[in-house]
Amino acid sequence: MRTKIKYTGDGSSTLYVPQLKEHYHSVYGAVQESMHVFVQMGLKILKPGDISIMEIGFGTGLNVLLTLIQSQNFNSIVYYAIEKYPLKWERVKQLHYEDYLKLPTELRKDFRKMHLSPWNSLVSFRDNFILHKIKIDLLEYQSDMKFDLIYFDAFAPAIQPELWKETLFSMLFYSLNPGGILVTYCAKGEVRRKLQNIGFQVERLKGPPGKHEMMRATRKLY
Repeated sequence: MRTKIKYTGDGSSTLYVPQLKEHYHSVYGAVQESMHVFVQMGLKILKPGDISIMEIGFGTGLNVLLTLIQSQNFNSIVYYAIEKYPLKWERVKQLHYEDYLKLPTELRKDFRKMHLSPWNSLVSFRDNFILHKIKIDLLEYQSDMKFDLIYFDAFAPAIQPELWKETLFSMLFYSLNPGGILVTYCAKGEVRRKLQNIGFQVERLKGPPGKHEMMRATRKLY
């Protein structure tokens, strides 16, 4: 799909899809949103051990990059990213996340490697971070892998309603380890009720700039 580069409220950039009339990130701040929703309210509440993460929507790779930056706080991270329509590196590099985040040379190389590495293969970064990009429709995804954290970063329910169905959330529920969490920027009551129906314990949390709330859903220990 054709995309346009748009600058957001925090000075970082995102992509806009005219065909869908949708942005990849919040117009109030692309990096701010990813840091708040997925890192602050998700990654940073996990215990610093060996963890596994699933991301719904690899997109620009921003969430993977921000997670890699935090990886020194964990023994190891295995990161699965599900994406049906990968972006080309030539487009992503035009967003200049490396410059915005003032990344050192090593992390700049890592970000490029994330995008140019082969799909459906395990790729190592440093000694404690493994990325597995999977090019597939989430509705077709099947695996016995269990996760501690899910970044649910699909396009909004009005744009991709098939990814916000209760049956899909049920699959994700059973993909989590007991005590595992799912975080999403979405705070719609309809989505919250679906998560609760499945068995998630759902919290409404303060949202990133420009958004009143977000949600964190936990698979209970029992």
